[in-house]
Amino acid sequence: MEINVSDNVEKFYIGGQWVAPSTDDRLPVINPSTEQPIASIALGGPADVDAAVAAAKAAFESYSQTSVEERVALLNRITELLGARSEDLAATISAEMGAPARLAKAAQAPSGMAHFATTAALLGQFEFEEQLGSSLVVKEPVGVVGMITPWNWPVNQIACKVAPALAAGCTMVLKPSEVAPLNAILFAEVLHEAGVPPGVFNLVNGDGPTVGAHLSAHPDVDMMSFTGSTRAGVEVARNAAPTVKRVAQELGGKSANIILDDADVAEAVGRDAAGMCSNSGQSCNAGTRMLVPNAKMDEAVAAAKAAMESVVPGPPDGDGTTIGPVVSEAQWTKIQGLIQAGIDEGATLVTGGLGRPDGLDAGYYVRPTLFADVTNDMRIAQEEIFGPVLVMIGYEDDDDAVRIANDTVYGLAGYVSGSADRAVDVAKRIRTGNMHVNGAGPDFQAPFGGYKQSGNGREWGRHGLEEFLEAKAILGAATP
Repeated sequence: MEINVSDNVEKFYIGGQWVAPSTDDRLPVINPSTEQPIASIALGGPADVDAAVAAAKAAFESYSQTSVEERVALLNRITELLGARSEDLAATISAEMGAPARLAKAAQAPSGMAHFATTAALLGQFEFEEQLGSSLVVKEPVGVVGMITPWNWPVNQIACKVAPALAAGCTMVLKPSEVAPLNAILFAEVLHEAGVPPGVFNLVNGDGPTVGAHLSAHPDVDMMSFTGSTRAGVEVARNAAPTVKRVAQELGGKSANIILDDADVAEAVGRDAAGMCSNSGQSCNAGTRMLVPNAKMDEAVAAAKAAMESVVPGPPDGDGTTIGPVVSEAQWTKIQGLIQAGIDEGATLVTGGLGRPDGLDAGYYVRPTLFADVTNDMRIAQEEIFGPVLVMIGYEDDDDAVRIANDTVYGLAGYVSGSADRAVDVAKRIRTGNMHVNGAGPDFQAPFGGYKQSGNGREWGRHGLEEFLEAKAILGAATP
C-alpha cells in the first residue's frame, strides 16, 4: 500500500489553521516492518498546548450553543469524508504501526467512520432535558476536553472520543501517540474539510511527559479522556488532580477467556486462539488468558497449537500475511522479555518462543507463542504482554474459573464459550466491563471500558456520549 505523507506533518492544527510549532524538536516515525523512518513530526511544547487550549476555550462559547441538527449534520459530513479518505487512512496506519493491509482496510480505518455514524444516529434522538418532579435536569457539554490516544487502534480511539465530544457540544485538544501520529494528521484534515468551526478541534503532537502532562494539568481543560497503559493513566490522573477535572480512562487488560466444559472445545479454542493474535495481539481487550477445564486440557492445547501455527507473520502488504510486526523495538523487546519469563517460571512452551519468525530478519516481528501449564500467579498470566502470546490455565469447575478470571488487577474485557444461558450466567460474575459470549464481536452501540485498573468511564454509543455531559438541575422548573 502506497502512503502519501501529508504536507502538514511538521505542523499543528490550532484554531482552524495549520501552524508552525514553538519548538525545533522533531521525531522520526518508524515503519515497524522495515525499521526505517517514513516521516518526521514536530514535537510540541507547553506553548503549543497553551495556544490549542486557548483556541478551544474561545470556541466553546459559540459551539456549545449550536443546535442538535447542526451537530448531526457535521457528524454526517465527517463520516462521509472519512469514507472518502479510507484508503489513505488504511495505508498510513499499516505503514506506521504495522497492521496488515487487509486488517487496516477492513477494520482499522472503517472503525472511525463507524463511530461517527453511530454517534450521529444517536444524537438525533438523544434527550438532553428530563423532567424529574418539580425539577428540570439539563445535560450540558462538559467544556474543553484534552484527549490522549494510543497507537494500537489509532483512528478507532481518536474517533470514539472526538465523535461524542463534538456531539455533546464540547471543544477539544488531541495529542495522538507520537509512535503512530500520521493518521491523526489525516483525521484533522478531514475535520477541517468537513467544516468543524475553528478552535473546536485542535491537534498538537508531542510526547507524554511534555505535551501530555501539560495538557492534563492545564487549568482551562475541564476533562481528560485518556487511552493507554495503566502506568501512563496514573500519571494523567495525578497531573489532573490539582485542578479537579474529570478524568476518563481506558487502560490495560489481561482478559480471561473461559471455555466451559459444554462448549465445542476445538471450535472455540481454535477460533479464539487465532483471534487473539489479530493486530499482532496489540489490543487491550485481547483474550490472552485462556481458561480450560482440566479434563479437556489436552484437546484444548492441541487445538490452540494448530490455530497459533496457522497464523502467518509477515510484511503488512504480503500475500497470506495474517499478522504484521509489533509497533516498535521497545515493544518487541518487552514481549521477548516476558516470553523468557514464561520459560523461566516453568510454563510449557508449546509453540513459538523467542526471536523473529523464520525468514523475517528485519522488522519487529514476534512468533505467535503458546504457553501451557500456566498458573495464574506467573508473570505471563498477570502482566499485559501486548503481543501474540496466549497462556492456557486449567480449572476444576465454574466457580474455580470465575475465581481465576477475577484474580487480576485488570477488568477490561472477558470471553466465555458454552451453552448460552450458562455462558451468560458466568459472564455476569466476571468483574470486567465487557464480556463476549460465544465469539460475539464488537458492538459500536455498547459501552466500552473497564473495572479496577483497566480504567473508569465508558466509551462508545450512548454511554460514551454521556461521559462528555454535565447534569444540571434547575429546581422549581415544573412543567405547566
